[in-house]
Amino acid sequence: MSDAILVLNAGSSSIKFSLFLDHGESLDAFLGGQLGGLYTAPGFKARDAAGSVVGEKQWAQGQALGHDGAIAYLTDFLGDRLGENRLAAVGHRVVHGGLQYTEPVRVDASVVDHLEQLIPLAPLHQPHNLAAICLLLARHPELPQVACFDTAFHCGQPAVAQAFALPPEITGGGVRRYGFHGLSYEYIAVVLPEYDVRAAQGRCVVLHLGNGASMCALRGGKSVASSMGFTAVDGLPMGTRCGNLDPGVVLYLMDELKMDARAIEKLIYQQSGLLGVSGVSSDMRTLLASSAPRAKFAIDLFVYRIGRELGALAATLGGLDALVFTGGIGEHAAPIRERVCLAAAWLGVVLDPAANAAGSPRISRADGRTSAWVIPTNEELMIARHTRRILTSHH
Repeated sequence: MSDAILVLNAGSSSIKFSLFLDHGESLDAFLGGQLGGLYTAPGFKARDAAGSVVGEKQWAQGQALGHDGAIAYLTDFLGDRLGENRLAAVGHRVVHGGLQYTEPVRVDASVVDHLEQLIPLAPLHQPHNLAAICLLLARHPELPQVACFDTAFHCGQPAVAQAFALPPEITGGGVRRYGFHGLSYEYIAVVLPEYDVRAAQGRCVVLHLGNGASMCALRGGKSVASSMGFTAVDGLPMGTRCGNLDPGVVLYLMDELKMDARAIEKLIYQQSGLLGVSGVSSDMRTLLASSAPRAKFAIDLFVYRIGRELGALAATLGGLDALVFTGGIGEHAAPIRERVCLAAAWLGVVLDPAANAAGSPRISRADGRTSAWVIPTNEELMIARHTRRILTSHH
């Protein structure tokens, strides 16, 4: 019999889950999957560690499960699958920890109260992250829960890297650059020594490229700067988010186009980025396969912005020893990696086209002074490790 740790990542209409068995020396993936379309046409799929489907269910169109029904279904399903193993704790991805939570924390009602006050800082993520926690607190109050924050890894950045040039009566209320995708960057920082000791000890830029996209400068495995700022809409263009935007544009949208705050929120979070520019799709695979001129331009803009951000982060580091690609696009879109690396030749990156096409871990030639890598991220394992650590420290 083993203890099991459940990791939940609750979004607005889906809940992703991973189940790990604690074997002392290692945390081993046991099950993973997703409940999607929670409010439209719910669907469930679970796979074992080998990738075989071990559970699948589709609900009728319009038969909303909601987060409550999804959590209930999931706990029942996992209860059946666990057998003799015991569910010891649940770890949650929580997007925002604010100024207070700079590392993972065991959750109780007062922690939830503090985290609910951060909803204005992450309105599209935080409420759903917390919904899953509250449902489990109500249903299984005896079950330990741990919140792991996407902002925590960046909390040690220099003050100038976190500051906006605004008056202190505004910045004092928590208006500052936080940075996100911290669990992904932390995982890369932990495993990087296995790939490249020099990079791990030196100056590295990690590119977390997916539907949400950001970049982070690491020095000695610690975050020193990030492309995302106060919210997860800043920095690079993403699947549906606009990325970096002159605040004057927002004023223009209000004054000239008479858009209110909610309309602007929808525009910058859900109608922009690759989807908005291309008019075709938010999915990089679709855009790469498309012959539409706007699709090509969306890709050009994405690559251009990455190159521009890379220059800024390299300047922050005072040079560069390595690039690391991760996330769905970073791990799987060889043409994007190729274009980014070719544009980074001035930083000493010499692409190995065959290695890149093959998806090898190292995609740069040995004669370049800056190495380039593809390293799959594993935020779920990072959360499970934090959860186990906090669980054992409480015993």
